[in-house]
Amino acid sequence: MEQHIIHKPPISVTDLALLGKEGAQITVDNSFEINEVDLAHEEHPFKAFLFFSRFSGSVDDEEYEFRKCYSRGCTHNLCPHVSQAVMIANRYLQRDYRTLEEAGIEVEGKLFTLESMLAKFEEKRDEFVSTLILEDYINIAKGGDDISIDISLEYLPAVENFANYKEKRVFFAANFNVTHLGETHICQRCLACYAMDNETEEGQTAKELANRRVTSIYAEFDKANIKYNKVFFE
Repeated sequence: MEQHIIHKPPISVTDLALLGKEGAQITVDNSFEINEVDLAHEEHPFKAFLFFSRFSGSVDDEEYEFRKCYSRGCTHNLCPHVSQAVMIANRYLQRDYRTLEEAGIEVEGKLFTLESMLAKFEEKRDEFVSTLILEDYINIAKGGDDISIDISLEYLPAVENFANYKEKRVFFAANFNVTHLGETHICQRCLACYAMDNETEEGQTAKELANRRVTSIYAEFDKANIKYNKVFFE
């Protein structure tokens, strides 16, 4: 069984949940950030929107803060349309809320709301992108359906556009090409990121966090007898 490492201060929802189960007094607040990024994909850059939740609060009166990326949206077939990305982000966020609540941590169940942004994009959905998330496919597999997943990992260099400045970052992204009932849909997860200017301080920790998150996903695949290729960030 995997031995969990708890970071202090916490850098992930898992850290918060483990600290809560150990009896720490934890407060949680979260706010949302939707930032436009310029992504490089096979030498063809494109613009996308990343959906972040910034978690903050205290653990035994010691303050913490970290961000988690929940989805990626754009207007073409390299990622889900923004309308889909909102739903996907909220599904993963609600799952994290349940994890915190099960650890005895109170959290307000705020969700992403993007009406003003959605007006800028077409409402049609990509045929190959499903609004089902990985947990849906895991549950389907547990019900007896045959599911296989081809996984690829990539480092996505990006320029994240904040209100008053820009920051070069590297995102650890996972692409899950899920085949079920003869059709293939893509599920994407952003597992961690770090600032390029702070690669020495942040890069290795971000990589370890990404690999721990993907390891947890693989464990769920194994329980559901899903066929997949096991890959990690090197």
